[in-house]
Amino acid sequence: MSLYKIRVADLENILEQDEIDLKTLHSFCFNGIPDCNGFRALCWKLLLGYLSPRKSSWPSKLTKQRELYKQFVKEMVISPGEQDGPECIDHPLSDGPESNWSTFFRDNEVLLQIDKDVRRLCPDISFFQQATEFPCEFVKERERKLHVRVAPTTLSSANVERKGVGMTKINLITKRATESYEAMDAGQEAHWEVVERILFLYAKLNPGQGYVQGMNEIIGPIYYVFASDPHLEYRRYAEADCFFCFTALMGEIRDFFIKTLDESEGGIKGMMAKLSNLLHEQDAEVWERLRDQELYPQYYSFRWLTLLLSQEFPLPDVLRIWDSVFADDKRYDFLIKICCAMILLLREQILENDFANNVKLLQNFPAMDINLVLRKATCLN
Repeated sequence: MSLYKIRVADLENILEQDEIDLKTLHSFCFNGIPDCNGFRALCWKLLLGYLSPRKSSWPSKLTKQRELYKQFVKEMVISPGEQDGPECIDHPLSDGPESNWSTFFRDNEVLLQIDKDVRRLCPDISFFQQATEFPCEFVKERERKLHVRVAPTTLSSANVERKGVGMTKINLITKRATESYEAMDAGQEAHWEVVERILFLYAKLNPGQGYVQGMNEIIGPIYYVFASDPHLEYRRYAEADCFFCFTALMGEIRDFFIKTLDESEGGIKGMMAKLSNLLHEQDAEVWERLRDQELYPQYYSFRWLTLLLSQEFPLPDVLRIWDSVFADDKRYDFLIKICCAMILLLREQILENDFANNVKLLQNFPAMDINLVLRKATCLN
């Protein structure tokens, strides 16, 4: 029997228990989840705490959460005029603080940035441009689709400033539309439209943080895994399950995206300092080379850490990295080790290169066997 088949059998044995041993599951998943039978989607739901180890609780938990998500969509995605009854006197021109329409138009500023970002999600694969099998029942008419709200004449670009908490200011640059955005006909939805809805709801439900550019890169791999599940019933509810798993993950890494927490230990500057310290411990010569060139971690590792390496590797490698990161008890310490391993594996080039070439090297990490990177990271103290 091949090693792969042995690992599949071992995972099946772990998952068939009435009460799943999370310690055993974490240990198994750390070494990679077999890419078959929907194992990764199920294991990520367990590793991110969406499902409990007790399998008997799954049906009621999933039913409850999926129904809750359906309510979120009904309440927060459909335009106020469609929600309100005939007795409602709220008017689209009302700017009062209690006006649903006033909130609707403010939301469109955030939606504009989300719409821009999801349209370029994982451009190396066609998945997100393809139609989902399960378009949302509430937004089948084209007029109810979120992207329609921000594409009238059109708002073609936006400069985003992050001040304080979350995304608080968007400077819009408008000009007449010259592009024809691809979107599905009425009754159909592309996967990017589904991701747009999830991110919009997340921003609405987390006003203290809102939407920050880069969140689209975090949610993309999760949604891809869930929407590719071979089990029809899980695939049918990929949107709702993805929303709650993304919310759980953002609860852990929200400090990366909140500027006021940048200086905290769990903030992005604290993470970059840990990476620098680890590199110094592992290879002082490389650390000194980068220091002497004034090539500080923020020049290259800000994106690595904030986006969990989702931009540095092809999607299959990102999924493999996240297996280990999600399964590690000190998961973001292991993320730092992976980043350190990436630098160490470029040792010879870094020591030879000048500043400009090292910036280019680290900002455009070269193709490399992901298992080599992970093995190196696992060996770091």
